[in-house]
Amino acid sequence: MNKDLYLLLVDDDEDDKAIFAEAMAEIDHSIKCSLAANGYEALQILKDQKRLPDLIFLDLNMPRMNGKQCLTRLKQSDELKNIPVIIFTTSTSPEDMEETKNLGAAHFLIKPSNMKELRKALEIIFSAGWVTNKSVVL
Repeated sequence: MNKDLYLLLVDDDEDDKAIFAEAMAEIDHSIKCSLAANGYEALQILKDQKRLPDLIFLDLNMPRMNGKQCLTRLKQSDELKNIPVIIFTTSTSPEDMEETKNLGAAHFLIKPSNMKELRKALEIIFSAGWVTNKSVVL
């Protein structure tokens, strides 16, 4: 695993953020992970940071700026458009899957119902060659 991996999780649910961070720590405690509560906050974090994340996990249903709005803004920015975005949501809607793919999402991950499943899903993302040399290979 890349020991210098840096992620951004954008999600308004505190429990989901805590579980995600715990799962990441179990997978590899050296992975750095920043947290944002909505799309607006994520864009502010990205604007203010010296280092951009290697991967963004983005929820869809959030206040202030939802995931689709944030994804649109990310992909419109020359500086941010190449950061792979994984939609990380409870939505099972085929319309959401298709729309986010068309907006430029790299993958659509339905939030697993427990920690074990989340860890397995994240391990697949990282061990299956998806994250190689700071990029996602699909």
